[in-house]
Amino acid sequence: MTITQFLDRHQDAVQVVLYAFIICSLWLVEVCFSSGITSVKKRWQHNKTNLLFIFTALPIQLLLTTIVLIIVGWTNAHHWGLINYIPGHHNKWVYYISLFMLLDLCEYIYHVVMHKIDPLWKFHLVHHSDLHVDVSTTVREHPGETCVRTCCLMLWVFICGPAVGVLVLRQTFQSLFNILAHTEFRLPKKVNKVVGLIFITPNLHHVHHHYQLPHTDRNYGDVLSIWDRLFGTFGELEQENTRFGIDTHMDKDVTGRFVNIIKIPFQKLERPQK
Repeated sequence: MTITQFLDRHQDAVQVVLYAFIICSLWLVEVCFSSGITSVKKRWQHNKTNLLFIFTALPIQLLLTTIVLIIVGWTNAHHWGLINYIPGHHNKWVYYISLFMLLDLCEYIYHVVMHKIDPLWKFHLVHHSDLHVDVSTTVREHPGETCVRTCCLMLWVFICGPAVGVLVLRQTFQSLFNILAHTEFRLPKKVNKVVGLIFITPNLHHVHHHYQLPHTDRNYGDVLSIWDRLFGTFGELEQENTRFGIDTHMDKDVTGRFVNIIKIPFQKLERPQK
């Protein structure tokens, strides 16, 4: 069995294992070296609430990933997708880099849409309602958004036409950058300036999690920061001026209890204040 065949048959399992390994490793690093939450009890309570979302997201993710793989098989068998119109796409470097950037742009569009359309924002604000951003915030995703996100992935795969190997590579980088972006650790300013020219860093994503507009609508990028720079949504904010959460949901009794968090999308919508 070739590597491609193995990935084709076990893509969902590979993703789960990689994601679990990355998030557990970085969680341990945070526990050992971070001073963000000094009380172990408070840290565990916060992490436990967020980690419960794994049990709502995973079944949906695994079920819908099967459909993603069916679409991948169809698009490749029929040579369907934008990649087939890119000059030189038969070259592996052109193929992988082009698809990586196309899929990253699609995720940028998805993120913007989740913020701008009210019914979708009601689900996405569950993620933004976390009053303390750390590794566990990565999995704080309402099952409704898990469904929407994976359905959008089906659309992106249908539009772009990536092979399974590209999708696994892309999802691996996406998982790594997504988890890193939510860590409590920040890059030194000079390093962030350089790395942030191309990639989304924790410093930049922390801006996106600031509780007030216009910062909440900045730095939508998934892996690459170039889309924010290109479309005018790039922003910076000093660490001492950054406060996590969303100004419409700052009550810890709501944002810190799993059952109350799950109810948020089904309540009356309050838009963040400008």
